[in-house]
Amino acid sequence: MAEGDSPTVARRRVRMALREAREAAGFTQAEVAEEMEWSLSKVIRIENGDVSIAPNDLKPLLAYLQVRDRARIATLVEDAKVARTRQRQAWYQTTEYREHLTDPLRKLIEFEAEATFIHYYSVFHVPGPLQVLPYSTALMETWSEEVEPEQIKFRLAARKLRRDGMIARAGSLRVTALLDESVFRRPVGGSAVLKSQLEELLRLSELGLLRVRVIRFDADLPMSYNAGFDILFLGADGDVSSAVMYRETGVTDEILEDVAIGKANATGPPPPGPVARHYDRYQKLWNAADSEDDTIAFIERRIRDLG
Repeated sequence: MAEGDSPTVARRRVRMALREAREAAGFTQAEVAEEMEWSLSKVIRIENGDVSIAPNDLKPLLAYLQVRDRARIATLVEDAKVARTRQRQAWYQTTEYREHLTDPLRKLIEFEAEATFIHYYSVFHVPGPLQVLPYSTALMETWSEEVEPEQIKFRLAARKLRRDGMIARAGSLRVTALLDESVFRRPVGGSAVLKSQLEELLRLSELGLLRVRVIRFDADLPMSYNAGFDILFLGADGDVSSAVMYRETGVTDEILEDVAIGKANATGPPPPGPVARHYDRYQKLWNAADSEDDTIAFIERRIRDLG
């Protein structure tokens, strides 16, 4: 365990190790539940990160999963102890937010608080934590016929708290945003609101928190692109073993992680997981986009055009 690791990071390391060991051993979650005399839901919740596993439960589970390296076992047991450390309840785990935020979104917020690098990719609007309140409000109001007012209230409050937390970490967090040109032209909330939002992107850039690039309409793209996603690294940038990805599909949202399933064989290593594939896609699109200096100049022109 790395010194200073949070319960979030430690819990993720344990559950990823358990899932990888189970799949490598060829066991199903149901088989684990039967062997350990647990409910299936308990196994699922441990692997999903909804609950932490007790060190006394972890040791026999590791034995069943054929994890025998003593140093590895000791590290995971220590991680399990850290993961179960009781802390002041986070705001997004309170009853009100649990009722109005989805489980994947609450997990995303937890990871945002620990991330070292965050990469946003959007073709429709400015990513949530980068939004100013009038912009967020205008976006939420477009769903007013489908979403209850109380839910809108708490989602807006959550978006502000996420934004405040991100700005507070400007010295330790690095953020990039890769945005389609339409994001800078779509008048969410009207011209005045869009102008204030674009001015905020410049401010965040000047703070050293944000690097932003625009994908112009006439860009020579290496591949199609039609969906947004967020990739967060809890360790080094580019280390997908420490990464999670969040995406919304229009009808649901989800958190994805890569787990090494299987081993290299005569045909080569296992195929990359969804996070690795999306991060590779992100890098290619980033390189095809306007440079950061050109993007800043483009944003400044848009601000002038908006009056």
